[in-house]
Amino acid sequence: MAISTPPGFDPLYNTSVPPELLPGEDELPCSDGVPMETEKHFRQMNLLIDTLDLAFADRDDIYICGNMFMYFSELQIKKNDFCGPDVFVVLNTKRRIRKSWVVWKENYRTPDVVIELTSESTEHIDRGDKMRIYSKMLHVTNYYIFDPIDLRFDGFELDPQKGVYNPIKPDANGDLFCSALGLRLGVRRSTNSVFEDDWLRWIDKQGQMLPNPVENARAAQKEMRAAQKKSQDLDKRLAEALAEIEKRKAQR
Repeated sequence: MAISTPPGFDPLYNTSVPPELLPGEDELPCSDGVPMETEKHFRQMNLLIDTLDLAFADRDDIYICGNMFMYFSELQIKKNDFCGPDVFVVLNTKRRIRKSWVVWKENYRTPDVVIELTSESTEHIDRGDKMRIYSKMLHVTNYYIFDPIDLRFDGFELDPQKGVYNPIKPDANGDLFCSALGLRLGVRRSTNSVFEDDWLRWIDKQGQMLPNPVENARAAQKEMRAAQKKSQDLDKRLAEALAEIEKRKAQR
């Protein structure tokens, strides 16, 4: 008897094995020991994840991660095909630490957003097999392909009726909208950790970059210094006012 899967989940990936008998994250491989393409790819991945984590810190119904194995079929396990997205976001789920994302253990929830950090050696996969899997099988709403080295950036939105991706048209700034999150993605000259460079950043509705932890700390320090200066100015004016009162008393 086949597993009952949610509407829209590709029937090709149904299986005769009940989901409770299929392996979970504790039984499946969670690392292949293969590093990311370059240091910039690695830092770009962390920047996208960290800034989004901070922005949604008060929500418990979202999962944000990257470079994690994603399991969505029994056939995939048999083929030892464990590669997952560089960055992905799942809505309407539970925020907790995971070893891997196993679809049949997650109530068949699949990513709403995927970002692949591509390179010359992987672009054909990102624009070929992965695009097919994300659109036809996992039904990912927003899919982006970004090369951190040459800064080429493309985005796609799923047509749920046809199961195909349509290109997302850039706005006047060259940013691409992410309908699943209500944010935009765009390349900005900014500092990631201690490295100033052109980075792909999340952009809010006001056109501001979502801050990374360092930028957040610097902004907090700036606000603290401004508050201290304001307090010192108030103390100075109060002291001057008291001195003027005492002066007038003496004159009387």
